[in-house]
Amino acid sequence: MFKKILIANRGEIACRVIKTARKMGIQTVAVHSEADAGALHVEMADEAVCIGPAPSKESYLVMDKIIAACKQTGAEAVHPGYGFLSENEEFSRRLEEEGIKFIGPKHYSVGKMGDKIESKKLAMQAGVNTIPGHNAAISGPDEAVEIAKRIGYPVMIKASAGGGGKGLRVAHNDKEAHEGFSSCVNEARNSFGDDRVFIEKFVIEPRHIEIQVLGDSFGNYVYLNERECSIQRRHQKVIEEAPSPFIDPETRKAMGEQAVALARAVNYESAGTVEFVVGADKSFYFLEMNTRLQVEHPVTEFITGLDLVEQMIRVAAGEKLTITQADVKINGWAMECRINAEDPFRGFLPSTGRLVKFQPPPETAGAVRVDTGVYEGGEISMFYDSMIAKLIVHGKDRNEAIQLMRDALNAFVIRGISSNIPFQAALLQHPRFCSGKFNTGFIAEEYPHGFDSSMVPHDEPELLAACATFVRARYIKRATGISHQLPGHGRKVNNDWVVLMGNSKIPVSVTPLTGGLSLNADGKQYDIVSDWNFGDQLLQGTVNGKPICLQVERRRLRYRIFHYGLQVEPMVMTAHAAYLLSLMPEKAPPDLSKFLLSPMPGLLREVCAEEGQEVKAGEKLAVIEAMKMENILKAEQDCKIKKIAAKVGESLSVDQVIVEFA
Repeated sequence: MFKKILIANRGEIACRVIKTARKMGIQTVAVHSEADAGALHVEMADEAVCIGPAPSKESYLVMDKIIAACKQTGAEAVHPGYGFLSENEEFSRRLEEEGIKFIGPKHYSVGKMGDKIESKKLAMQAGVNTIPGHNAAISGPDEAVEIAKRIGYPVMIKASAGGGGKGLRVAHNDKEAHEGFSSCVNEARNSFGDDRVFIEKFVIEPRHIEIQVLGDSFGNYVYLNERECSIQRRHQKVIEEAPSPFIDPETRKAMGEQAVALARAVNYESAGTVEFVVGADKSFYFLEMNTRLQVEHPVTEFITGLDLVEQMIRVAAGEKLTITQADVKINGWAMECRINAEDPFRGFLPSTGRLVKFQPPPETAGAVRVDTGVYEGGEISMFYDSMIAKLIVHGKDRNEAIQLMRDALNAFVIRGISSNIPFQAALLQHPRFCSGKFNTGFIAEEYPHGFDSSMVPHDEPELLAACATFVRARYIKRATGISHQLPGHGRKVNNDWVVLMGNSKIPVSVTPLTGGLSLNADGKQYDIVSDWNFGDQLLQGTVNGKPICLQVERRRLRYRIFHYGLQVEPMVMTAHAAYLLSLMPEKAPPDLSKFLLSPMPGLLREVCAEEGQEVKAGEKLAVIEAMKMENILKAEQDCKIKKIAAKVGESLSVDQVIVEFA
């Protein structure tokens, strides 16, 4: 067994590998960019080596620097995590040539399966079902349009070296195929250093289901059941679960056997994932093989009881698999939510900055797990992907897993940046998700015009009003205890309140209760018992004898409350104060229609217009790169460019003016 390994990655996956290595008694070496000098994985590792500036192409993607770090520290093996160099054939080969073990498959397997075009040809030879498409690299956007028309729309344009939703577009017409090809090429070049793109038929109403496989150097293979990954937004997975609510034992066996056949065909050694698109009739087609650990691997670990990182390390060290296919069971139901730094109420735009508060829900053995690479006070950088953490739960069945996840999201406190937790919470309450009857188009179909707070269901606004009043009452009680108040002029407690929440006015009356308060909110009774104290982010306790957990914080005259994805900011005041407030005039917001503002922090890659130019609605105005993704800003109406206010290559802040219109 290795004595020391280097993790050629960052963030939560680097921390995840370090935890298993520590459990196995293996020392670890972290590599980091200058921007990650204070990162959690650097703190956790036994040693750390700086490998360059913040941009990944100058640090995490530079093979020479990582190999030099191995030699400097005496690391015998490298775990690549996912992303970066994890599926790079040359990296695997160079490590092997240097006598350093690659904790992953051999370079020839990486080369054959990591290339999406070659892997499809090999899959066909191995007897694996494949999708119709054009498997050769495409020279330009015009050829892409011709191929797309020949295959028939809709088509999927995909980077050959792609992964994680990068370098992938779905096109429904010639214009989308032309634009999609160019965007895919640019994203693929920036993310993977390989700009080859191919096209295949897009299966309508598909499910994205993948099979986890394990292989060793002795020819032993097992498949570890499936993961359901159909809940996606812009081809990025949002919620994953294992097993799938759609797959029956016969289909599972057929998919698993084909996945193993493909792994065997390339002498695969390590953990790998074979991805399939599955039709409504349970017909399935090979998409690609990921020759690395997947982001969503924890759900498989929960239902099988296996540590996949440990299995990878043991196989790389030359050990045999200790399990056979007969040993693989399905224990309960696991679910994972990807907690990302993005604002769901502003079109999921990236959100960067300081984590003022970061308080994940408590981890419990076998039930709740949090994989993260950040900490309170740390920074979410614009240079890397948007993942803050992975929240994983495990229940006896799917319904219990859903409820566990809802409760865990309630208790996940993030401040300083925006996160997609409200969106995740809304998805977990959606009847279609709860029924298990969905496909990869679920989010696009259910939220065609984006997501806003009105789409977060909540059955009891009175409960939120009662909780806000409970907190307000605690503050008032403290105020009554302040010493040296003038006799006859001390703070008096009012037990009748009005809660202003949105357009609603909810009357609430308060009476004392042992350990809490009894509140009547618009005729509904809520007995709240809690030891909540000032400054606590979570209000935990019981309501009418049932457990409750919601987030609450004071914001001047308001109380921000978060519960099951809904975020409200009620005001708790006397009836007279509420009447006076209703007489106050409202200030109109400024007119910003004459400006194109940056909707996110990022790098201005391109300005597609000139001063004095007339632009039609829908035409591209600018391209911003943030968190490894290209974001195209288009004109909302016909207009004329008066002034270009930002320069290409400039780092933009949120709401910075890019273009001023005449």
